[in-house]
Amino acid sequence: MEIPGVQRNPGNPIEISGIRTILGADPTTTHQELSTAIGSNAPSYSTVARWAKRFREGREDVDDEPRPGRPISELTERNIELVRQIINNDPHSTYDDIIAETSLSHGTVERIIHDHLKMKKVTSRWVPHELTDEQKQERVRICRENLARFESGS
Repeated sequence: MEIPGVQRNPGNPIEISGIRTILGADPTTTHQELSTAIGSNAPSYSTVARWAKRFREGREDVDDEPRPGRPISELTERNIELVRQIINNDPHSTYDDIIAETSLSHGTVERIIHDHLKMKKVTSRWVPHELTDEQKQERVRICRENLARFESGS
């Protein structure tokens, strides 16, 4: 038996639930059969009951309907790149400047800067958390120069 909108997969619990609902089985029986067949990987009773309700309503799938409003996550490559460009153009920019320019939330801007761009604010400037290999080598060179000056007394 074929259910519109559900890919054919005989072991798919959604498909099994849909078929059992079409055949008139109640969610309790369907859940018990899934638990027997799949074991601990079976969906919960409340999930099976929700699927059965949706299939009885004539739905072709069990996906949630799109919801209005702000998307759950604004951590997109486009937004990450936008924040990177703002900081590159003005390393002295503040969270408020970035928020005003991007219309992103404070939390999103913070996650982009710290988790994705790996930057932190140092003396009112955004700087990378991690140094490049060249920056590390330059620091070692300068430290050796300073040590040599110290040891020679100059």
